[in-house]
Formats: sequence, C-alpha cells, structure tokens
Amino acid sequence: MKRCPECRRDYYDDTLLYCLDDGNSLLEGPATMDEPATAILHTTDAVGDAPTRAQIHTTGQTAALPSGISGLPKRSFDKRLLAIPFLLAVIALGGFFSYRYFSTTKQIESIAVMPFVNESGNADVEYLSDGMTETLINSLSQLPNLNVQARSSVFRYKGKDTDTKAIGKELNVQALLSGRVVQRGDDLILYLELVDAQTGKRIWGDKYNRKQNELITLQSEIARDVSSKLKSKLSGAEAAKVEKSYTANPEAYQFYLKGRFYVARRTPQDVRKAIEYYLQAIALDQSYALPFAALAEAYYHLSSYGGATPHEAFPKAKEATLRALSLDNDLAEAHSSLCNIFSTYDYDFDRAERECRRGIELSPNDAAAHHFYGLLLTRLGRHEESFAEFHRALEIEPLSLVINKNYGESLFYARRYEESVEQFKRTLELDANFAPTYPSLATAYQAMGRYAEYIEALARSEELLNQPQSGALIRETFAKDGWQGIRRMMSKETLLSTSSYAVAVYLAESGEKDRAIAALNNAYENRLYRVGHIKVDPRLDALRSDPGFQELMRKVGFPY
Repeated sequence: MKRCPECRRDYYDDTLLYCLDDGNSLLEGPATMDEPATAILHTTDAVGDAPTRAQIHTTGQTAALPSGISGLPKRSFDKRLLAIPFLLAVIALGGFFSYRYFSTTKQIESIAVMPFVNESGNADVEYLSDGMTETLINSLSQLPNLNVQARSSVFRYKGKDTDTKAIGKELNVQALLSGRVVQRGDDLILYLELVDAQTGKRIWGDKYNRKQNELITLQSEIARDVSSKLKSKLSGAEAAKVEKSYTANPEAYQFYLKGRFYVARRTPQDVRKAIEYYLQAIALDQSYALPFAALAEAYYHLSSYGGATPHEAFPKAKEATLRALSLDNDLAEAHSSLCNIFSTYDYDFDRAERECRRGIELSPNDAAAHHFYGLLLTRLGRHEESFAEFHRALEIEPLSLVINKNYGESLFYARRYEESVEQFKRTLELDANFAPTYPSLATAYQAMGRYAEYIEALARSEELLNQPQSGALIRETFAKDGWQGIRRMMSKETLLSTSSYAVAVYLAESGEKDRAIAALNNAYENRLYRVGHIKVDPRLDALRSDPGFQELMRKVGFPY
C-alpha cells in the first residue's frame, strides 16, 4: 500500500508513483496506523454512463541481457521501447485527470443525526439521549459545507421504526447517524453507527464506554470522531468549534440538558420546569453561557404559550441574553435571541437587524437565525428579502411547522394570498393537527372572499382547541345566516376577546376607526406580538390615513 504524504490518500495499486489528487510522490505504507479514514459515499451511474478510468496493463517480457553472456541468443534492440516511458507518463496523467474530474466517489455533504435511543430502561434519563443528540447536531452544524438536519426535522422520527432509505429520501440527506445510549449507575455506554442513506450499508460504527462524570469530554470526542468521518481534514478553527465545551462541570451540563428536554415540550408547565433546570446549571457554573441563552428562549416561549405576559417575560429574556453574550460574544443563538427581543418587544428594528445579521454570520446553518430575520424583514415590509430568509430557513429545517406556518403569514402580509393559502396547506400536510395554522389559513381565505373555506378552517381550529361545540356553532350559523350571521356572532365573541389586537382588527373592518385605534394602543402598551405587524397588516388599511394611527406607527418605530 502507498500513501500521499500531503493529502494522506491511500493507494493499493503499487504501479502508481504519484498522487492522483495533487501529484505528490507516493510513499510506501500509511503515515500512521491509527489515523481515521474519511467516510466516502459511492454513487451509482447509469449503464453506459460510467466514467472511463485509465488502466495500466502489464505483460511478461523477457529480460534483455548483455550480449557477452553465453547460452542465450542475441536480441536486436527494438527502438519502440524508447516510447514506453513516454506512454506510461501519458497513461498516468490520463488516470490523474480521469479520476480527478470523473470520479464516482464523493464525500458526505448532508447528514441527519437521528434521535439517540435510550436503552437504559429508565425514562428518567431520556433527557440524556435527547440531549446528546441535540449537542451533536449543534456541533456538526459548525462544519462549513455540511448540511445537518435540524432537531425538529429528525425528532419527528423518534420512537418510530422507519426504513433508512425512506428517511434519507424524505430528509434529502446522504447519510444517517444513529446512536444507542445505555446508563447503568455511573457507567455510560454509547453505540454509534453511520449509514449510507442511499444503500443502507454501514459506513462506520464505534462503541464508547465512559463514566458519567466524563460526559462532557465524551461529547467532544464523539463530535471529533464523527466529523473526521465526514471531512478529510479540519482546520484548527473548525476543530475548535466542533469540539467546544462550554463548561467543565458535568452536573451543570446535565441540568442544561434536562432544561432542553423540557422546553421542547412547549407547555407552560414544562417551560417553567426547564427554567428551573437552567437556573440550577447557572448556580453550579456562573460562567456557563449556554443556559443563559437557553433561559432567554424559555422566557420567550413562556410568553408565547400563555404562561406569562410580555412585560413579565421579555425583560428577563433580555437580561439573560445580555449575560450570555458577556460570557461569550460569539454565541450565535444569543445574538439571534436578542434580534427577536428587539424586534418583538423593544421595537428597536435597527438593533434587531444588526443582531440578526451577526447571528447568521456566526452560524450560517442555524434555521432559527434565518427565521427570526425573516420575521423582522416582514414587519419592515421588505418582503422579497424576507422570503429569501424563509427559504434558507426551510432549506435547513424543511419540516419545521412553525417556520412553515410563519412563512405562510409572511406571504399573507405581502398580500400574496393565493401563495399564502398554498403554504398553509403544505404546513398542514406535515401535520394536519397543528392548530395554529388554521386561524392563519382562515384569515387568508377571508381576505380572498372565500367564506365557506374560511368557516371550515375556523371551525377546525376550535375543534383542535377542544371546543367542538364552538366549531359546530360556527358551521350552523354560516349554513343558516351566511356571512352576515357569522359577522354578528363574531361581534359578540371578538369584543370579549382578551386580545386587543384581534378586537382592533374587527373594529377596523367594521368601520369603527376610533375604537379600533384605541384597541391598538392598548395592544401596544401590552406589547402584544401582532403590534409589530401594523405596517404591513392589510386588515388595518382603513386606518392608515387617520392621524391617530400614524402617531401609533411612530411610537412602534415606523416613520410615517
């Protein structure tokens, strides 16, 4: 076996003298025996389309001996032999260019890290298998030119026995990494396997046997080993990002993983539990930046899911984010979180944009960073730029229900109603029971005058919110009294709504401008989420010429 001293490529053809990739002279044997091999995927070419490879064929020849040796007949010198070195050089160069430009091998450029399976027999350590999966996803996402499927995409398959090839096709990735975690007392065992998603064949696998207090170093080791199988050589900066540990305290790290586990459930009760775990992680390590950034996200979710008012949640989220950045100013998720806070609560759109751009600069493959920037650009009315950010977010995280739904809303605010409806339908194809999609779909139908479809979407929303009687009433009222009957019913229901923004929309559509503007000012004082959309919401068009509305626009941060 021969090896190139520059690129470390191994060759098993002893007739080759030079590397086919960079032309360096080959050395006998590998430089080191324990250097990991880079994972290579093989593509299958159609019959007749396979790239041509130059091959060297040798035949036995009689050795030419000096004429003075007796016992052998003299041979005349064949001048054609002079051409052999030239021909060999041509063949070698042909092989070099044939391999370099027509090779049937390619490195892995896209991967899905599937949810690690908890085989401990203890549901209480489920946070560990989930947390190790998420940590590895985040680490591999630091590699440039590697498409890593986001958490929301891969966790849809948790607990499901799905065919490898089917998953690879659905997620559009070349390889799948799966893992099994076993915890027994203080012992932790992890089994990893990397599989070609096209063929189902095993590329690489390993077993890790560690103590519980070695969890942090284990995560770094796993990230290094896996990345070495996906890319031939990492730069020093790339390796540092992939293997980075934010704390040396294993107990703090486990509290952080528990917080991530509970915040993913999205109920107010679970988010509050996540906040408790983050605070415990911080108590153990005040310099640990990640739980501060995660704490900000948790407070934001607590407000979104009705567990706290914006005035209760966002100041705490901002404080936690700024603390995270004081500890690590290169923490991409903290910059993206600050972008969201400035945009949604502070209405400081210039600072929000700077933070969004910084988050994307630090982590170009972070779907959340592109998502938040897309939301901000929608509020600013920069719709084409917004669509580009949503497209990028969905390239990274195509199965995210929230991003898909919010992209549909972005299309609605751009008054592209038909496209908006189609996007909402695509969201429901991913999950027909994702309740937040239906009110948005109903709003788009209403804007288009498609009232029967509006009614059905609205009724379905009520049913998914465990209000089947309300859904039935909506259908019955429309069947009996048509759209006017629905409007009369809505006048009673909407004006009793806790959302002053929804009240404002209804009053604006009813021509009651003064009351609508008063309701919008109430929504502004309470920092309701939709207030940031007043510049682009078509339902408020009847108010735009009113001085009271123009004053509100200035307060929100939109020069009129």
